[in-house]
Amino acid sequence: MGMSGRPLLITDCDEVLLHMVGPFKTWLESDHAIDFDLEGENFEGALVRRHDASVVESAEIWPLLDAFFTNQMHSQTLVPHADRALATIAEVADIVVLTNITEQFHAGRVDQLAALDIRHRVQCNQGGKGEPIRRLVEEFQPSVTVFVDDTPFHHTSVAKYAPDVWRLHMIAEPRVAARRAAAADAHARIDDWTDALPWILGRFGEGAKAAA
Repeated sequence: MGMSGRPLLITDCDEVLLHMVGPFKTWLESDHAIDFDLEGENFEGALVRRHDASVVESAEIWPLLDAFFTNQMHSQTLVPHADRALATIAEVADIVVLTNITEQFHAGRVDQLAALDIRHRVQCNQGGKGEPIRRLVEEFQPSVTVFVDDTPFHHTSVAKYAPDVWRLHMIAEPRVAARRAAAADAHARIDDWTDALPWILGRFGEGAKAAA
């Protein structure tokens, strides 16, 4: 696939298409006796063991995330209206789901999205998304590209490596969204697909790349 010339949507998955932190919180509390505070200013120090009130350090979180994606993908639920929004966008644009999980979870991610009638190319990634998005733009040669993600770091990365891509900051989990500022390097912050859809279609309809 590539060189279509159509608009291109590149979207994250967790907390954009599928809820993740809510199911992760439920699993941590039920299976590991770890409390996860979603309403803090950030996630640093947000995971606390009940038996001794010790903080779960960052290095310890990655194995927990791997275990969650190995055993609990089925617990992730669709972000409201995401499926219908993507179906509408697919009428006029190509879509790639760029998700920061390791390749071992690729098939599971494809299957969980397909079960929700979301069938688009899924690409796994580690680290910043700017360079892989630059490569996707080179591959597809789109007229306009929009990127949607919940993490400010990725918007900064895309602003550096693919500055003419429109960047939409979305956090679908309300408990997290309420405590997070808009990403400084995003062009807009919209946390609901009902409102995000016309914004995205507007960028495609205007046909202008973002100002570098």
